Amino acid sequence: MSLLLVAIALATTDSSRLDDPKALRISVAPAETLAVTISGADAGKPLVLIPGLFGSQFGFRKVVPALNAAGYRTIVIEPLGIGSSSRPQRADYSLMAQADRIARVLDSLNVDNALFVAHALGAAMALRLAYRRPDLVRGLVALDGGPSEAAVTPAFRRTLRLIPWIKLFGGVKLVRKKTRENLVASSADTTWVTDEVIAEYTAGVARDLDGTLKAYVAMAGAKEPIRLAPHLAQVLCPVRLVVGGAPHGGHVKDADIALLQRSLRAFAIDSISGAGHYLHEERPDVVLDAVVRLQAAVSRQSARVNP
Repeated sequence: MSLLLVAIALATTDSSRLDDPKALRISVAPAETLAVTISGADAGKPLVLIPGLFGSQFGFRKVVPALNAAGYRTIVIEPLGIGSSSRPQRADYSLMAQADRIARVLDSLNVDNALFVAHALGAAMALRLAYRRPDLVRGLVALDGGPSEAAVTPAFRRTLRLIPWIKLFGGVKLVRKKTRENLVASSADTTWVTDEVIAEYTAGVARDLDGTLKAYVAMAGAKEPIRLAPHLAQVLCPVRLVVGGAPHGGHVKDADIALLQRSLRAFAIDSISGAGHYLHEERPDVVLDAVVRLQAAVSRQSARVNP
């Protein structure tokens, strides 16, 4: 599919003709339930979408209909503590544990050999899943996300020191204000950051502010049992990293890009001019095109293995 056909698919997609999304809550352990949204025909090729730390299934609303129209059955999995998934305070929030939970969801749905689209921190989970469960991951599009070795950044960890003040001086209203500032700072085209979008991006926080803040603290304290970097060479599937070309917060570090380039067997990178961190919001057409290119790489790899 060329860029022209991608644009046509986005322009002509009518979500009313697609199967209604199925919202599920799948238990993966005691007190651990993940929110899962499935769209598209049952016979469609499986494509799993993983949001980042501040995302949810809502963030993929611009790309899911076009992916469904292109023949994919989309499965959005919100990791523990993210979106509408549960927020147990004492859970293991390491990236490896999150990857293992995603695997349990897919096993419960009898899904394997899927393409993945993962944003930000979700890409670090998907990379771990790719080497630990290669039967599940056929290829990965990483949206401005790299091989993170921790669930939260040092800057976010410092922000967590303000939790008592967040609860005392503003609560959800303050979280929404800070979320808007973060989304604007991370984007090149900020027109998508509306009041309605902010309300959706902070819906999980609004439902359970205390639980969300405690989950963030648990994420900051999570210890990774195994580093990802030494295992990147075990990722056999094609990986396509798509980064925003405009200066923005949350970007993938040059050192992490270099690590992926020298470690992965099949790696490609696209830099999108005039876009920031939230590519699926600013440039949904680019996401669909990346999936098309990834599928082509997967097909070429399969042809070499099975001539």
